[in-house]
Amino acid sequence: MKDVLAKWEPVIGLECHVQLATKTKAFTGASAAYGAAPNDHTDPYSIAMPGTLPVLSRAAIDCAIRLGLATHCHIRPLSRFSRKHYFYPDLPKGYQISQFDEPLCEGGQVELLLDGEVKTVRLTRIHVEEDAGKNTHVAGEAYSLVDYNRAGVPLCEVVSEPDVRSAAEAGAYLRAIRQLVRYLGISDGNMDEGSLRCDANVSIRPRGQTAYGTRTELKNINSFKNVEAAIEHEIVRQADLLERGQRVVQETRLWNADKGVSASMRSKESAHDYRYFPEPDLPPLRVDEAWLATAKASLPELPMARRQRYLDLGLSAYDASVLTSDKAVADYFDAVAATTTPKLAANWVSQELLGRLNKEGLGLEASPITPSQLGELIGLVVDKTISGKIAKEVFDKMWSTKSSPKELVASLGLSQVTDDGAIEAACRAAVDGNPKQAEQYRAGKVSLFGFFVGQVMRATLGKANPELVNDKLHTLLDSK
Repeated sequence: MKDVLAKWEPVIGLECHVQLATKTKAFTGASAAYGAAPNDHTDPYSIAMPGTLPVLSRAAIDCAIRLGLATHCHIRPLSRFSRKHYFYPDLPKGYQISQFDEPLCEGGQVELLLDGEVKTVRLTRIHVEEDAGKNTHVAGEAYSLVDYNRAGVPLCEVVSEPDVRSAAEAGAYLRAIRQLVRYLGISDGNMDEGSLRCDANVSIRPRGQTAYGTRTELKNINSFKNVEAAIEHEIVRQADLLERGQRVVQETRLWNADKGVSASMRSKESAHDYRYFPEPDLPPLRVDEAWLATAKASLPELPMARRQRYLDLGLSAYDASVLTSDKAVADYFDAVAATTTPKLAANWVSQELLGRLNKEGLGLEASPITPSQLGELIGLVVDKTISGKIAKEVFDKMWSTKSSPKELVASLGLSQVTDDGAIEAACRAAVDGNPKQAEQYRAGKVSLFGFFVGQVMRATLGKANPELVNDKLHTLLDSK
């Protein structure tokens, strides 16, 4: 792949379909919920019964406007719906209601992180449309099955400019879209359920050339891993064709994740092939200033802004990225950080909490430890009631019992020993009881200091204040 990229520059544009988290479909009151038995969530309009008419969902437009604002788009005060014609069993009307020459959102950009650097990908547009149904081609049979539950579910199609230059960048862009729609609460972004789908337009050109090459469209990509794999495969495929003196054909190709290859599906359609014309049953969509103001007021702190705030708090770029990867995690961190220093909060949330959740295959919503409990535990370390080592033991107990840290520390007798006399006595016993090691330490083998710390901590069951232990041991060992 490196040899290919040394000679050829990929030019990639992405079309992402975001399924909006509305209760009903885009143009009818039928349920848009995922997971029902086939054809349970249909009504006369969903299956195109004669005489049924579309009624636009305001909730779907609210979602689209919020996404447009979050990506710095221009929201058109007047946009229109069109009919996009094609004929396939999953499209009962024979056309899809979409937007064509007057989309709701124009321009804009998406910011993403790639190798620790912030990169911007420009957007062409975001428009609203309805989804098609789902065909199931039964293996070994001469028929297919159609499920219309998804037919009419509202989508936002996010169309990028051809700004992406690698498969890894395409994956990062798609992850940024998912992160954004989850922050906005307009979609769960689950690719495995079809809530986020991606088509990739890929071409290559000799490095240094400005003219675009012939592009192909990759479809049927259902995971971030497959997005990157499909694009890498297409880059290599096109380079191989050109280097053998052949040409790239403009076409749509289907990605086969099991075999790791793509196959030609059909020649690439142009806009005129769909015979777009204005939807006669829907009036123009008007978005006034009051609607825009309400949408702007509803926007949360967005991922990149939140990441920058965390950097300004002194967190590392890594911690800031981990904590902002999911809004629920960021909200949890903010709640903990309100009770202690940001760095301590970040360490405990990203390492102990997320590490434990990941180990047990759980989501944050399943955490038995609340932000206030974790903040309370960190507070016990800060005020030296317990040591950091004991705190991790208490964390484990909290996880299994859901008890408060203060209750556990009290009931188990885990409070840190800070009595000066008691710690000095324990340190003196460790030094006097190990004269050989003390002599070796004083002779220059300073690594033995940890040995004496261990002796004291063992004698005090790990409860001795580590700072006091270090001070007392240095006094005893270094004074002779």
